Amino acid sequence: MGVGRVVVNVDPAELQKFSALAHRWWDEGGEFKPLHEINPLRLGYIEQLAGGLAGKRVVDVGCGGGILSESMAQRGAEVLGIDLSEKALGVARLHQLKSGVGLD
Repeated sequence: MGVGRVVVNVDPAELQKFSALAHRWWDEGGEFKPLHEINPLRLGYIEQLAGGLAGKRVVDVGCGGGILSESMAQRGAEVLGIDLSEKALGVARLHQLKSGVGLD
């Protein structure tokens, strides 16, 4: 990669799709049902690889509505969730207020 060269790794159609669905992120029977169903497996895998999450600092890149982020925080991780979709981050913030789970 040359100096001054910017590489963009964003699919605008994907970003638009997930932004449009953001309000349904925490609907366990909706479009994100498979994500809710596999979340315990993802969490367990990450926890195993990390040797536990308590006290660890985690960045969840592409956190969407925060499903995995909240789960990691509940296991004691200090979590920062980031996403290109402002709408998804807004949903994540609202759910965090509702759940009371501490994360950024």
